[in-house]
Amino acid sequence: MRIVIAEDQGMLRGAVSRLLSLEGDIEIVGEAENGEEALRLVRAQEPDAVVLDIEMPLLSGLDVAEILKKEGHACSVVIVTTFARSGYYQRAVNAGVRGYLLKDAPVSELAEALRQIRAGRRMFSPHLTFSMMDEANPLTERESDVLRLLQHGHTVAEIGKLLFLSPATIRNYISEILQKLEARNRIDAVAIAQGKGWL
Repeated sequence: MRIVIAEDQGMLRGAVSRLLSLEGDIEIVGEAENGEEALRLVRAQEPDAVVLDIEMPLLSGLDVAEILKKEGHACSVVIVTTFARSGYYQRAVNAGVRGYLLKDAPVSELAEALRQIRAGRRMFSPHLTFSMMDEANPLTERESDVLRLLQHGHTVAEIGKLLFLSPATIRNYISEILQKLEARNRIDAVAIAQGKGWL
């Protein structure tokens, strides 16, 4: 089984790679320290699976998973994360990932998960799935667009121009966002949505 590993922390990446290499049926064919490098390695090496951290420079693990799905790669995507966030989990499921596991599990568990995935199964950590199923993103797609633009520092007038809506309509969206997220203000709303993985 040919594997690419993507993890921005060099020591952790090296340790996981070495431990997986000790498994007789696993060969590490590439190591990446950011999402763009992971994508390049998957395209070049065509591995059976890629193990991705979520939070990496240039492209996140979820960005890579979404691009690979769009490109129709046969490579199985496995997310390994410390972040139990509902938004991340939902994005991972939508991107067709085959595995979603916690980093604090032993490497032997990751190796076994890779074998199960190779055999056609999906492997999701029960600690992640059950805690996150109830927490759906309450924001509509348009509200999420408005919040993303607020996150990047745009004013109400600028957002109106970018989305072809009146400033009054944008203010209504912001009011709805604050209410749904139970946020005190716009900065608080952005922080809440980021914390849940909804942005």
